[in-house]
Amino acid sequence: MPFISTKLLGMSKMSKCFFFIIFYSFFIVSISARDILSANQSIQTGETIVSASGEFELGFFSLGSSKNQYLSIRYKNAGGITIWIANGGTPVTDASGTLTFSSEGTLIILSGTNSTIWSSNSSKSVVNPVAQLLDTGNLVIRTENEADQGGFLWQSFDFPDNTFLPGMKLGKNLGTGLDWSFSSWKSNDDPSLGNFHVKLDISGYPQLFLWNGSAIYLRIGPWNGVTWSGIPDSGPNNAYLEDLVFKDDEIYFENEPTNDSMILRTVIEPDGRVIRYTWTDQTNKWEPTIFLQADYCDDYGRCGAYGSCNINSLCRCLDEFQPQNVEAWLSLNFSEGCVRKRQLNCSIRDDFVLQSKTKLPDTRGSSYNLSMNLEDCKKKCLENCSCTAYANTNITGNGSGCLLWFGDLIDIRDQEQSVHDFYVRVVASGSGSSTSSRARRIVLIVLLPILSVLTVVLGFYLWHVCKYRKKTTEGGLIEHETNHGREDLAVFDFRTVANATTNFSYSNKIGEGGFGPVYKGVLENGQEIAVKRHSTNSTQGAEEFRNEVLCIAKLQHRNLVRLLGWSTTVEGERMLVYEYMPNKSLDYFIFGDIKHRTSLDWPTRYNIINGIAKGILYLHEDSRLRVIHRDLKASNILLDFNMNPKISDFGMARSFGDSETELNTARVVGTYGYMSPEYAIEGAFSVKSDIYSFGVLVIEIVTGIKCRFFNHPSHNLNLMGHVWESYKEDRLLELIDVSILESSDQHEVFRVILIALLCVQQYPEDRPNMSSVLMMLTSKVSLPQPKQPGFFTERKLDETYSSSLSNQTVTIVTPR
Repeated sequence: MPFISTKLLGMSKMSKCFFFIIFYSFFIVSISARDILSANQSIQTGETIVSASGEFELGFFSLGSSKNQYLSIRYKNAGGITIWIANGGTPVTDASGTLTFSSEGTLIILSGTNSTIWSSNSSKSVVNPVAQLLDTGNLVIRTENEADQGGFLWQSFDFPDNTFLPGMKLGKNLGTGLDWSFSSWKSNDDPSLGNFHVKLDISGYPQLFLWNGSAIYLRIGPWNGVTWSGIPDSGPNNAYLEDLVFKDDEIYFENEPTNDSMILRTVIEPDGRVIRYTWTDQTNKWEPTIFLQADYCDDYGRCGAYGSCNINSLCRCLDEFQPQNVEAWLSLNFSEGCVRKRQLNCSIRDDFVLQSKTKLPDTRGSSYNLSMNLEDCKKKCLENCSCTAYANTNITGNGSGCLLWFGDLIDIRDQEQSVHDFYVRVVASGSGSSTSSRARRIVLIVLLPILSVLTVVLGFYLWHVCKYRKKTTEGGLIEHETNHGREDLAVFDFRTVANATTNFSYSNKIGEGGFGPVYKGVLENGQEIAVKRHSTNSTQGAEEFRNEVLCIAKLQHRNLVRLLGWSTTVEGERMLVYEYMPNKSLDYFIFGDIKHRTSLDWPTRYNIINGIAKGILYLHEDSRLRVIHRDLKASNILLDFNMNPKISDFGMARSFGDSETELNTARVVGTYGYMSPEYAIEGAFSVKSDIYSFGVLVIEIVTGIKCRFFNHPSHNLNLMGHVWESYKEDRLLELIDVSILESSDQHEVFRVILIALLCVQQYPEDRPNMSSVLMMLTSKVSLPQPKQPGFFTERKLDETYSSSLSNQTVTIVTPR
């Protein structure tokens, strides 16, 4: 720098020193605030480039508990959430990664040994290229002279990770063949390619699919001008704008927030849930707004051709259709689907039956015209013998566009909030031949007397059965209602269960619950099972038995125990048959001897807490039934072979309607120590009652202490009171179970305790919902300060009384 050197010749030493300080400071600030990499520049671990607005930063970061380094783009301020990773499958493991930008215009990640582990593979080299992190979160490579830009040479938005942002495209470039789709990570700590991915299919009218590997996990459906057909329309949305764009060389979906103060992102989680989050200046936190999670009816083509799935009553045939195989249909095998009651004549006299409040059928192989009206669309369908249905492509206004289906209609489901109708081709009424009509009349004349006699005989037989077999009513009712909840639920005869458990031998007994003893068994096919046999001393009777069967039959989630079947006998014997959980229940480990407690280290406990939260979230928000469990406790959390948690015991569960937020009961059921104040005292229960129980359960998992067995030499507070006082006095370290101290991240444990305190606050309105709890558990968002917990009391109980109440399931009859 000769110019600077010359000017410095006449300066004093102090002046020179001051000048260098100012110059060096300016140089450092300019480097740290840059959003551009020029040719042959690089950044290393610990260095970042930041977008001009300061919203996004690019650098080498680690995820969760992993020590691996990933070149990532993340929000600089909004919770530090990662939105894109370049080298998800090839991490830098030695904490010395380097991102360099070559003179040919290629981004390259080098490990500490200078080996290339990732590159942008730009399609062509240019003179004076630059790499820039834009304010949209898009990392682009372009020419230095923006006037000559004419498009990016490469951009990260063309290669989405697990996050879909405004400005990204979800679809396909017809010219280059580039697919824009996004995929899940293997886990929150491992961003390598997971099982799930969302992709726009354009083999017919465009529709979204959520895939699990090579299998369809959830068909989100075609675009209807407002939303996707598989997402029930909940009315106008003022938070964001979204659209499906058709161009000559591109078809893609896009979205954006409606105002600048909102940040929007859509994430596909490792377990396949698709969640849309928004962040506003007012809330200063990420709020989930849409959840997509597959349920029973999202199993592709569950009801076969021309069958529609209903989450409550399983499958039905569309109007003017009937089961192809009646016997199989009645046995709840719907795979063969439905067929027309009368075959089409393939003439312009064919009619159409309106199908409303449904998800549209699979549109692969369909054709469409975006400018045709509905009447012309109907005529177009009539002109083609292969056309089986038609609909508008856009339901806004008076409707527009034409969508035609050819061949069988597959993957339909009843959807009450849907407003996208379609019309199915059928034979026009009265178009049958006169010969066939006369034949039908003759058949009726002959059959009516026979049917009358059979009706009398059948009536007498049913009366006889009802009179002498009243005890079988319960089993029959459950069988009827249950099999309309899940087709793979079996009815076991008593002998099968007895043989499997060696006649309920004591050596096969693995536990005792409120319903009765639990036995391990092995079926003839080698499948291990757990059998809950009703005890004559149990406080749970026919109502709880029926409630559990019907409730679990309609729920399917990886963190809920799977009910395989049930059994009742004429003598009134009741049994429930579950999948066998080899690691018993959670209380066996956290309250057991030191050997078992030590085997459940902190990472495993943290995984269990997250799994329980996901199961409750499904019950509260993602399942069609919206279930309140009402008896969440450690003994009702079972652990599979991999120590994954499964919520069990739904005998006391209650389901809510869509518009219901709270119910009251005169019969309070649950377990001492886990019941929320408003439920135990007033009989009012809601999702917030389960949140309270979850908070107590989390505190037990962290402390290793039963909520009903807690005693402290310095005070008479219960466990909730002790945790609260420890929190206020900054003594949280004393709460952690000594068996997990070495394996735990103290800051992570402290955060979990704080989340638990938020869940057990006195008033229900102060407690977070489960989607917020899960977000707090799985991200680094800032947490609010908790208020005093419910049942924050001092008491003095003798040991006998404490022991008698510990872990008891109780029924309290509350005056109305």
